[in-house]
Amino acid sequence: MNAKPTQAATPWGLAVLICANTFVEGAGLLSGEFDLRHEPWIPVRLLTGRSVRLGLRQVFKQAHEIEDLELPVPPAAAGLMRILAAITARVAADGDDRLDDLDVAENTNDWLDLRRRVLRAGQFDPDAVDRYFDKDVPPGRFDLFDLKRPFLQDPQLRSECVDTEGKPNPSGVNKLVMGRPTGINGAVLFGHFTDTAPVPVPAAEATWHLIAQLYFGPSGQCTPRRITEDRTGSGDAAPLRKTVSYFPWGRDLFTSLILAVPRPQGEELGENADVCPWEGELLPPLRPLPEMTWPGRMLTGRFRHAVLLVPSSDGQQVTDAYITWSTHAPAPVVRDPYQILDRRKDGNFQPREADGARALWRDLDSLLLKDDRQDTQRPPALGSLPRTLLPTLRVRAYGFDQDGQQKDSVWFASTTPRVLTWLEENDEEMAHHIKRCHASAEAVGDRLDFAARVAWKIATDSNIDPSPKAKIKLDARKPGPWASAALTRFWPKAETDFWQLAKPERRTDHPLEPFVHAALSALDEAIGPSSRADIRVARARHRARSMLHALLSPKTG
Repeated sequence: MNAKPTQAATPWGLAVLICANTFVEGAGLLSGEFDLRHEPWIPVRLLTGRSVRLGLRQVFKQAHEIEDLELPVPPAAAGLMRILAAITARVAADGDDRLDDLDVAENTNDWLDLRRRVLRAGQFDPDAVDRYFDKDVPPGRFDLFDLKRPFLQDPQLRSECVDTEGKPNPSGVNKLVMGRPTGINGAVLFGHFTDTAPVPVPAAEATWHLIAQLYFGPSGQCTPRRITEDRTGSGDAAPLRKTVSYFPWGRDLFTSLILAVPRPQGEELGENADVCPWEGELLPPLRPLPEMTWPGRMLTGRFRHAVLLVPSSDGQQVTDAYITWSTHAPAPVVRDPYQILDRRKDGNFQPREADGARALWRDLDSLLLKDDRQDTQRPPALGSLPRTLLPTLRVRAYGFDQDGQQKDSVWFASTTPRVLTWLEENDEEMAHHIKRCHASAEAVGDRLDFAARVAWKIATDSNIDPSPKAKIKLDARKPGPWASAALTRFWPKAETDFWQLAKPERRTDHPLEPFVHAALSALDEAIGPSSRADIRVARARHRARSMLHALLSPKTG
């Protein structure tokens, strides 16, 4: 897949390490207005190729003129797409029928027909956009620094996040900005920021990190929040933590946003009013959570963190932040529409975890094949797409490789070529060919890993019998360097072969042989030139190559 370039171009399929770290000096304590409806905080690329920043209102009014989002923080982009999809459901309509209309949604065919009519219009109705932002949502709800209801924040944290003496106890701006070190022992990864001399962040960029924290924030210890006599300082992981999201991606942002509105499922059609955080009242942190409703609450109402930003006096920067827990109620059970689900050993399903070392083309068969497989379920957002649009549609992935608590490794954005015409319900033969290609690559990768470990054992352990049929006992704690080096070389080669095989005219090819040749080449590069090898290394190489060639025999291939 083609990694979405931000700061530097990268090869297809490689994870992109990105960090927004251009900050401006500044300070201040007083609040100021930063209205996200108007302030230019969302980076986009227009169809003309020009890059600009727009406010929410103009993003919707110009969505048909926008080619792509250019948000340089992928976890923020994953959250923003859910926020934009929720708003899209409110403003996308044909006559009196809106995409979030429960009466229409009760019949899936009626809802899909409405979506077709909305797509046919080609753009959002400017009057509907204005009506939503100016009338449907209470005043001040899109102001990042509103004193009563700042956007996606809890103003009560000013009085609840206090120390034992009742003084303010903020978390620090470094805690807000993902990629900055925090605490005394924080590693300097993307810039020299310290808690003793924090650097303010521009308000636009602070909004990105606010969204990223709410969707990908950590579990465990956090700034204590004093609500009762207890001063609790521990919270749960955010709803998207350590996951990857997949969106159908059209030729313009209008199409992408319409297709991002999840198709209603029967279990999601709760009777209560569907409310996004900026539309309703603050949820009491000590009470049970309301039921999940479609589409707004399921996309924007599952946060486990509470945040409050502290602005500079001119409202153009954030100088500090409070970040703590928002609820300890059980997390709602809801099917996220943009995630692949994998079956665990206990039989239940969980979202596929993001892996910064795994090229995203390896997920392609899981995106194309229907849910009748036993161990994988594709994202619901990729089902029931308009057949006429399939030849133009790609898949955009946003992921964040993290552990479940505090460790953040790498985030990435990636975009496929136009592959959704190969969805199983549209082209069953091609979808299963893609599955065979991926399965072959994985089988060869696993064999390469094992063979390289065996080779290292033979080359370095004088007690090992190097004869071709001798059994080799491996120590998992001592894999040696060849396996990692070989796999690092193999997967980029395998990706090139995969995209060569992923052509309709090659749908009947047997895909194993190209991947074996790629593995043999990667193995030789990892071990080094044969002309410089001693006899044990030569025997080790021969044994490993034989194990790879065995995949091509009729018995194993």
